[in-house]
Amino acid sequence: MPVFHAHIPKARFTSEQKKAIGEALNQSLVQGLGIPKGDRFIIISEHGEDELFIDPTFMEMNRTSNAMIITVMVGAHRPLSDKRALMAAMTRLLEEYAGVSPDDVFISLVPVPNENFSFGKGIPQLAEGTPKW
Repeated sequence: MPVFHAHIPKARFTSEQKKAIGEALNQSLVQGLGIPKGDRFIIISEHGEDELFIDPTFMEMNRTSNAMIITVMVGAHRPLSDKRALMAAMTRLLEEYAGVSPDDVFISLVPVPNENFSFGKGIPQLAEGTPKW
């Protein structure tokens, strides 16, 4: 159910690396939250130097020109332990799959009530309760 939107610097990643980023984000759900692999909804947008502004050292990070912002719409029912597990899996897998330093990954989780998601046909499939995963 989570939806990822990765905002990456333009022309910094190859097509293969962008696919690896997508796979890392999907696997972070599987490994971090136990969500089925088929729950794959990922957007990757490239931004030029005049469109993506990320401080290189804020919060004692050592960010490179590969720094990215990832927003994740996630079920509002998730406890802090799930959020921590997801963030840890995201940074670990982005480094493993695509060579992205954990310092280069800014994550923003956006809680969304389950009834606000439709997987298709205009039906809020999760409106009657939380998913089994």
